[in-house]
Amino acid sequence: MIPLEKEAPIIRTENLSLWYGEKQALADVTMEVEKNKVTALIGPSGCGKSTLIRSFNRMNDLIETCRIEGKVTFGGMDVYGPSADVVAIRKKVGMVFQKPNPFPKSVYENVAYGPRIHGVREKGELDRIVEVSLRDAALWNEVKDRLHDPATGLSGGQQQRLCIARCLAVQPEIILMDEPCSSLDPIATAKIENLIDLLKRTYTVVIVTHNMQQAARVSDFTGFMYLGKLIEFGETTRIFENPREELTANYVTGRFG
Repeated sequence: MIPLEKEAPIIRTENLSLWYGEKQALADVTMEVEKNKVTALIGPSGCGKSTLIRSFNRMNDLIETCRIEGKVTFGGMDVYGPSADVVAIRKKVGMVFQKPNPFPKSVYENVAYGPRIHGVREKGELDRIVEVSLRDAALWNEVKDRLHDPATGLSGGQQQRLCIARCLAVQPEIILMDEPCSSLDPIATAKIENLIDLLKRTYTVVIVTHNMQQAARVSDFTGFMYLGKLIEFGETTRIFENPREELTANYVTGRFG
């Protein structure tokens, strides 16, 4: 039998190092993100998790003192290469932040904003995108009669799912989630986790979390970071049940962190 060829990773970093001024935040990180899988990054505060995912779509460009060495590729394209289109990269690699940040607009306008920026003007098409995005974010049934109400009137969990819908509206390939449940109650957190499981059927998800139980529940692959280094990376079950590095074992068993 001829073995099936493994699909190329959708994102790959090679010897990625990053500095904010004189402070090194990432050190020689090499890892791969597989398509239509959930990859979790765990580790103590300040270990470089958020910095790493922000390097995937060049969000760190917004910090003047940031300097990068090494390579990040997305679909085989060099994200930091001279021909890279940053706007196109951020459209395909969307981001959901730690705290829900809806625009001070209606629910409808929050979701329609991105498509409008990218040239969609026809109302029927905008209506379709808004409904599909809200359905995909498991929010449509809760807001379909409130589309023109202020988004700030939604609960925290609903606002976070609205931010996910806003991300989906521009048809990304990858969704980066930076501690998306840290400000949510357990019920809202469960809804986001269920949503992540649904989203990976269509999208690739990378999640940063301090919650190791959450990483174990939602992810296929897990990377443990410490002091800017990727200490260990592999299938989530192995990382939690049979880590190869003593530092990883100490962290996932709660001996430090």
